[in-house]
Amino acid sequence: VRHNESFLRLEGEFSRAEKKEKIVAKVIPGKNKTIEKNEVAYHKSAEHLGFLPVVLIMPDDTSMIKEGSEERRKFLDTTLCQIDQDYLFDLIKYNKLLKQRNALLKQTQGNADTALLQTYDTQMAPLAGSIHQKRKTFIHDFMPFFRQWYEGISQGAEQVHISYKSQLENTDFQALSKSNLQKDCYLQRTNGGIHKDDLSFLLENNPMKRFASQGQLKSFVLSLGLARYDILKTYRKLKPILLLDDIFDKLDRSRVLRLLELLSEDNFGQIFLTDTHEKRVKEIVENFNREYCIYKVEEGNVSPIK
Repeated sequence: VRHNESFLRLEGEFSRAEKKEKIVAKVIPGKNKTIEKNEVAYHKSAEHLGFLPVVLIMPDDTSMIKEGSEERRKFLDTTLCQIDQDYLFDLIKYNKLLKQRNALLKQTQGNADTALLQTYDTQMAPLAGSIHQKRKTFIHDFMPFFRQWYEGISQGAEQVHISYKSQLENTDFQALSKSNLQKDCYLQRTNGGIHKDDLSFLLENNPMKRFASQGQLKSFVLSLGLARYDILKTYRKLKPILLLDDIFDKLDRSRVLRLLELLSEDNFGQIFLTDTHEKRVKEIVENFNREYCIYKVEEGNVSPIK
């Protein structure tokens, strides 16, 4: 929302399976956003998720490596929700029940009725089981794409690995909740479940967080995003829109040129690339072996410079 304005409206026209689609988003701060497809509003914004698959890669993505597990679960969820609508709705239901279970633990100051807690556990168990299995399958399918991209960008300079960590690997949700009952009551929150899942990122069998250089971190998150692109395209049979925001900072020239070479292949559909250095953009796209246009955005105005 611009300064001194009360709302924003964002509109786009897209070609999807040879059909034109008009999407409009309306946002008023403090109220729910509205999304329309061909002038018909969705009942819930979640219904739109995955209709037009999008992959966004930006500098802040390194927080997935440097920060806590929440960012890594977000990577899993935002990808899987674009692939599988059942996963999305299971996740929404699970998080709603989790919030209610935690509220009960807090309201009763840890002395919650175990029978009432059990009713939540009974409802959450099948959701947790399904989410866990889909995350596990996803990482298995994701790894070949990821390794291929990292090897391509780094030209085989080092080996990387991702492993999925879950408390549900050797037990089910109800058994986990039962074993955590005393701890849950004491801490007044649910300590076991798929909301505690995590991903382990390794560089040559060492934690990326502690051992990777800036260039390696950037190559890693680029590979995560581009592998996400490939797996979305594979599952959805549709080329996602790829958004690359200010990704060339801290990448050496050889990795930049190699990335552009890879992006020039027919694997990709529409790509939006943003950078804060006009001269660098011009130098970069000279090596981009596909049709392109350059625009300058300044004080809210967009103008072509090529």
